[in-house]
Amino acid sequence: MKDDNALAEADAAATPLSPEERLGLIPTFITTRDALNEAEQLNILEAETWAARRRRDVLDIAMMRRLHRQMFGLVWRWAGNWTTQHLRRIGVDYFQVEPELKTLIETVAFWIEHQTFSPDEIAARFHHRLTWIHPFPNGNGRFARLATDLLLLKLGRARFTWGGQVTAEPTRVRATYVSALRSADAHDFAPLLAFARS
Repeated sequence: MKDDNALAEADAAATPLSPEERLGLIPTFITTRDALNEAEQLNILEAETWAARRRRDVLDIAMMRRLHRQMFGLVWRWAGNWTTQHLRRIGVDYFQVEPELKTLIETVAFWIEHQTFSPDEIAARFHHRLTWIHPFPNGNGRFARLATDLLLLKLGRARFTWGGQVTAEPTRVRATYVSALRSADAHDFAPLLAFARS
């Protein structure tokens, strides 16, 4: 079973990108999923360095857009732009992105000011809502994790590990993460909190 999963992941990584998947792609040499993942990861590492140079307040819509642009702007032309898709499977409609983000920012600011939840729970709830809004065409989970980590630093807490200490294979770690988000959909944040610090 483990070998089958590894083979499936290797096949997916070597799969050529379709013309639709390449729309908006900046580096023309990228033709496979593996090359795309590598380019995005390098861009995200640069964004983390940029974010670490000084405290970035993610409770600001312009900063959210800038962070996404920093994370994906070397790879995608649409980086930092809200989604323009209507009635997607995940997320709110494109015209609801900014109002939902404004509501989220106001809510989180209230939680912080009134210490409604622990800093970790505020961060987990912030993360869940960001992934639910799904503001960008792609990269929403990675964006939401980094934005959440920046919020934690603002709150004086260490970044989440996001399952990084779990020794299970990546597909199982991802399944645990998705399951935790689904529990949060039902207002049970315990699995997401456990995963975030595991």
